Amino acid sequence: MLTYTGSGPYCYSNSLAMVLGPAAPSTAVIETLTGSPFGFELIGGTMPLFDPYGWHPELGLQAAVSALGLSYARGAGGTEDEALARLRAACAEGPVLAGPLEMGLLLYQHGSGTAIGADHYLVVLAVENDTVLLHDPHAHPYATLPAPAFAAAWRAETVAYTEDTYVMRSAFTRERAVDPADALWQSLPGAVRWLAGRDDLPVPPGTLGGAAAVEALADQVAKGALSSETRALLGDFAVQVGAHRLNDAAACLASLGLSTPAALLAEQSRVLGSLQYPVVSGDDQALEAGLRQLAPTYERLRTALEEAVTKGVRR
Repeated sequence: MLTYTGSGPYCYSNSLAMVLGPAAPSTAVIETLTGSPFGFELIGGTMPLFDPYGWHPELGLQAAVSALGLSYARGAGGTEDEALARLRAACAEGPVLAGPLEMGLLLYQHGSGTAIGADHYLVVLAVENDTVLLHDPHAHPYATLPAPAFAAAWRAETVAYTEDTYVMRSAFTRERAVDPADALWQSLPGAVRWLAGRDDLPVPPGTLGGAAAVEALADQVAKGALSSETRALLGDFAVQVGAHRLNDAAACLASLGLSTPAALLAEQSRVLGSLQYPVVSGDDQALEAGLRQLAPTYERLRTALEEAVTKGVRR
């Protein structure tokens, strides 16, 4: 297996790596610790995302930070002025991980200006002279925005998985030393729970998870019922980030000597990544076939990981 290195929509993992600086583990480790590679969900029966049923980045970030032995100060809510004052004060002490934000309202990005319901995370470096200076991991180092424009995106009113506005994380502190390999091992029971399908998290009506969700998506493709919005989501985001995180998780588990689950994750990554062209080109026969091939791998992965956790043997 050749590990993928390159660009991709890893906004929260890249942002966390930036604020942690030289002490940060690789983004592959961070992404795997969030739990995102271990499942698939079809939100409301129509929105496909290659992450577990009920998962979202706020849960993932907290899981990764805790696994790495870190704590932080979290701020949220209040008026726009209060939020910007809080952000300005925190930046005086160090970089701030801000998000979720509405990506469509980040006006330094080409084609922006309209809320599109796309969540995003970034790192704020300073708030000076009513201007926000930031590192956006989506290819925009040292971008700037007028503070009111930044706040409009930061309000995150269109981000479905949180009701909090102006969310920020700062003052990251190491509570205990944790080796990344140890963190990965400790995260495996959580990965098994994600793959088994957690029922303790709220999801919109009609949401499906795991193999059933992949088969339902394949059924939509087979019936010619895949909407243009769903196809765009798959082609612009879901396939690429899903294949990326699966490839990273494969590398992480291989580094632990877990050859069977690592091989399954690599297989998932290859199958999913190969669907990018069918999605974009409209080859629905190939898209359906790939999804049918992918569906049973989630249960196989759960079984392999559960066996690894039960044995608890590190090589």
